[in-house]
Amino acid sequence: MKKLLILFLFPIQMMAQELPGSVKFWNTLQTHCGKSYEGEITAGGVEGDGFMGEKLVMHVRSCEENTIRIPFFVGEDKSRTWVFTMTEDKLIRLKHDHRHEDGTEDKVTQYGGLSSNTGLANIQFFPADQETSDLISYASNNVWWVTVDDKSFTYNLKRIGSDRVFSVKFDLTKEVTTPSAPWGY
Repeated sequence: MKKLLILFLFPIQMMAQELPGSVKFWNTLQTHCGKSYEGEITAGGVEGDGFMGEKLVMHVRSCEENTIRIPFFVGEDKSRTWVFTMTEDKLIRLKHDHRHEDGTEDKVTQYGGLSSNTGLANIQFFPADQETSDLISYASNNVWWVTVDDKSFTYNLKRIGSDRVFSVKFDLTKEVTTPSAPWGY
């Protein structure tokens, strides 16, 4: 009888030990460390917005234990970096690090949000946090989400209560070369 009970409980124990979606998402991002990919706007691009007609490249440049930095180059503009941070609770924080060419922070930087739960292995949502609301009041209703699988990475923004939407999709099947950001990551 003991053997039957052990055999019955073993699959339940195995299911309970499965990694949360956020950790699987994180692990997938880390497999791209040191690689760069070109992307294209799939929604929300507007002529004259600074993105349309520009080469869009992401580079998974820095992968530390709890921080992944992904510079996002828009043509010659290398001022943007997406910073993902894993918390002790296995939630992921997304921040937008904007810098000048000399490496100093832009006055509008470090906005973003914290995932509200561990999410799924291929998608994480980041509603705007209080820091974002204090810094950019009109972005209080922003929700960012990122998807990743073996073929693509998408960065998305929706401003709830408005028509504002923006999406860029990167092809993870084709690596490209890209120069370093001026401040080192």
